[in-house]
Parts: sequence; C-alpha cells; structure tokens
Amino acid sequence: MTKLNVGPYVASLKAGPTLVRDRQAFLERARLRDEVPTVAGMPLVGLGGSCGKPAFLLPYLIRWSDRNTLALEEVAAEFGCFVEYGAYPHLKLEDGGQEVAAVQDWSHMAMVFLRPGYERGQELLVRLRDALGPTPPEA
Repeated sequence: MTKLNVGPYVASLKAGPTLVRDRQAFLERARLRDEVPTVAGMPLVGLGGSCGKPAFLLPYLIRWSDRNTLALEEVAAEFGCFVEYGAYPHLKLEDGGQEVAAVQDWSHMAMVFLRPGYERGQELLVRLRDALGPTPPEA
C-alpha cells in the first residue's frame, strides 16, 4: 500500500490565515506550480477548490457508460468503498463514508482527485486509470 507522495507539495501551495491577503506570498507559492509532481506517470493538474485534494490527469477522456461505471464500482469495492453519483462520481469508504477519490469528466480532460492521506492512494489511482480506460477494439 502506497500513500500519495504529494502531501508536502500540496501543503506548500496553501496559505494560513496570516497569508491569505499577502499577494507576494501568493506569487511565491504560484511559482511552485511551474514544476508539478507526477504519480504513476500522471501529472498533478490541480487541487479541489473546496477540499484541496490533488487532481491527476488521466491519459484519456471519459464518457460514462454502463461498462465504465460498473468498472468504477468494482474498483470501489476492491478498496472497501461505494460510489456516490453526484455531479461526478465519488468513492467513499464503506466504513464511515469518508471520501477518498472523485473522478471528473470534462470535454477536454478527465481527472482523478485523491485524498492525500489515504493509505492506498497511489494504488487506487493506478487501478482507476487502468479500469476506466477505453476498451481496445475487438480483433
């Protein structure tokens, strides 16, 4: 089981109460986004607006279907989670309902948001990438 290794990077982007009005401190933090970490070959592309979860760019677009929503539910079950379908799907732990991941599909990209402290974060990211990808054409 491997945690995500981006926690310190994510923390460095955030401002405490004494710095939220400091423009120069923001500019210094913004320069940290010039070189972003990758996990399992997927670049970190942002943070959740309200939750601050790191977002990783999937190497393909997603258009939700029976096939990939069922695959999502199978991956969720492997990790002791259920899928909550809101504006986009969230994976929440069966035990307590804590959100550990979310998958966003947009017209130009797809992203996985992951809770940085989740013990199996990197493993979950790789499983989602592999399970949700396009199926190869039948031979």
